[in-house]
Amino acid sequence: MNFCVFSKHATGIVLLLFDDADDAQPARAIRIDPASNRTGHYWHVFIPGVMAGQIYGYCVEGPWDPSSGMRFDPAKVLLDPYGRGVVVPDRYSRDAAKGADSNIATAMKSVVVNPSAYDWEGDQPLRLSSAQTIIYEMHVRGFTRHPSSGVGETTRGTFAGLIEKIPYLQQLGITAVELLPVFQFDAQDCPPGKVNYWGYAPVSFFAPHQAYSSRQDPLGPVDEFRDMVKALHRAGIEVVLDVVFNHTAEGGEDGPTLCFRGLDNTAFYILQEDRSGYANYTGTGNTLNANHPVVRRMIVDSLRYWVEEMHVDGFRFDLASILARDPTGQPIPNPPVLWDIDTDPALAGTKLFAEAWDAAGLYQVGSFIGDSWKEWNGRFRDDVRALFHGEPGSAARMADRLVGSPNIYGHEEREAEQSVNFITCHDGFTLNDLVSYDHKHNEANDEGNRDGADDNRSWNCGIEGPSDDPAVEKLRNRQVKNFLAVTLLSLGMPMILMGDEVRRTQSGNNNAYCQDNELSWFDWDLVERHADVHRFVTLLCGRRRLRDTEHERRRWSLNELIRQASKTWHGVKVGRPDWEENSLAFAFEVELRQEGISIYLILNAFWEPLEFELPPVGDGARPWRRWIDTALDAPQDISPWEMAAPLSGCTYRAAAHSVVVLLAGLRGTMNR
Repeated sequence: MNFCVFSKHATGIVLLLFDDADDAQPARAIRIDPASNRTGHYWHVFIPGVMAGQIYGYCVEGPWDPSSGMRFDPAKVLLDPYGRGVVVPDRYSRDAAKGADSNIATAMKSVVVNPSAYDWEGDQPLRLSSAQTIIYEMHVRGFTRHPSSGVGETTRGTFAGLIEKIPYLQQLGITAVELLPVFQFDAQDCPPGKVNYWGYAPVSFFAPHQAYSSRQDPLGPVDEFRDMVKALHRAGIEVVLDVVFNHTAEGGEDGPTLCFRGLDNTAFYILQEDRSGYANYTGTGNTLNANHPVVRRMIVDSLRYWVEEMHVDGFRFDLASILARDPTGQPIPNPPVLWDIDTDPALAGTKLFAEAWDAAGLYQVGSFIGDSWKEWNGRFRDDVRALFHGEPGSAARMADRLVGSPNIYGHEEREAEQSVNFITCHDGFTLNDLVSYDHKHNEANDEGNRDGADDNRSWNCGIEGPSDDPAVEKLRNRQVKNFLAVTLLSLGMPMILMGDEVRRTQSGNNNAYCQDNELSWFDWDLVERHADVHRFVTLLCGRRRLRDTEHERRRWSLNELIRQASKTWHGVKVGRPDWEENSLAFAFEVELRQEGISIYLILNAFWEPLEFELPPVGDGARPWRRWIDTALDAPQDISPWEMAAPLSGCTYRAAAHSVVVLLAGLRGTMNR
């Protein structure tokens, strides 16, 4: 095995080989000779007889001069930035990596992995159409960790546990899972007594998180992750990874030395102008220097590895606007790392989703660079919430979101799926809590309820928190279905949060990053308790997957797609939409020529019922039929497409706070 690591400013490097993760001393220590084993800034040494599963780390010598950005500490065992596996000793200590003493026994260490020693049985990334993609954002551990999951004790909360629940995902109808961070992270990067649950604290960009594997041998996490990917692909489900290339778990000036800080601090991080501290555009203490040539290469190499060797289908980039900053922290118009990713042949066809903002105020929704990137549409989230929250001026904005947000994306002449539409995600309220709480309740985080967003645009429907009032519960159920209907019916790529389909709650906590407990886990008893919401989502997903995808195959632009459909905006009167400031209701009629049907969508966020005139149907067409009415009890709230109930009369009474979808089509087309 050849070991190789970059460090421009190191004066000496020692490779340590271990027999076990908990060893207090290495089995071998090999000093790398800078005269014969340094090429440029790369230190390397070939060790005969090393096999897959070998545990190793580095000790790196160099100047300790924080005032100039140099933070070398030879007492610390460092991970290999390119290490494909990581082991975590039972006594792992983040604090020990901050102190002055050696941390050999308590340090995470890297593992030698042979990528080719796995039988993929012909598996390849699925490359599913973006137009038919329905994303399910989920947490690997939280999905099956709850005692109600029915998963075996040894596999609960692991990649293997997720495999056992694939039939549930298939039945729900999603086509892609977006996994919260699965790169090895520091679970101790959190307040005292808590656990970093979300995983936005990476220490390795190539190794799967050890704790998510039911196999704790050094090679177990790699193979178990591959087993999961292969099983999901067999079920027709893509795997998208939430990746964190904007910061690491090493934090700020008082943080631990785990890897990058001790190898070459000035290369891996954006430093303050005087170089003594870290630029903090992420809110986590440090910012990765993504456009440094070595860091750029590492990021692209990581993505290639996960696609080529681990067969993942795509990536969601956390705080992606960080990658648009140069080594001084300034935004640049054509960031090299983003174009490297966009144009890399090995990544062609891979789904790329950008969270197009950062914690320092850089907001690039609608202007993120590149030809292949899709964007989390934060304005979709805000404007849909605003409408059903009853905010003035929200109806006109909601109309734009419904048809793919052309006022945001229309200038780029891209496909509608450039907009990733979502109402909730891991960061913030769950959908149940969005309709159950006016205010966040993060007391369990022990930060005085100061953490988490204050602007949630939520409405508790009359009572803060859980309620036994049947009227309140009925209204909340309706609001949940309103949000789900709009998400899955709007033009763009829909994403729903794990558990929203069964009204999972976090008891009002909108920042549960440190809650590795039942507050965050998926409670599987909810599947039966809220079977009507689950059925609602299942039928919506099933119909969406069957919709025409001609625009994707022909790569029609969003504006062109909208022009191809005959569409009309209405108010309570046909042809007379009301976009005034206080309007909270409108209707949208669209003719799907390929399918020979018309759809009439009514959104009434007003606090009273409204009577909507119905447009006349054409000659030879069936009368209007009701497909969805969120105000009705199940199973009338949504029916299978072909069983939509016929209506009589020329008006429809839409209840307060409801979404209605009516269908009309030529005879013989409604069974398609």
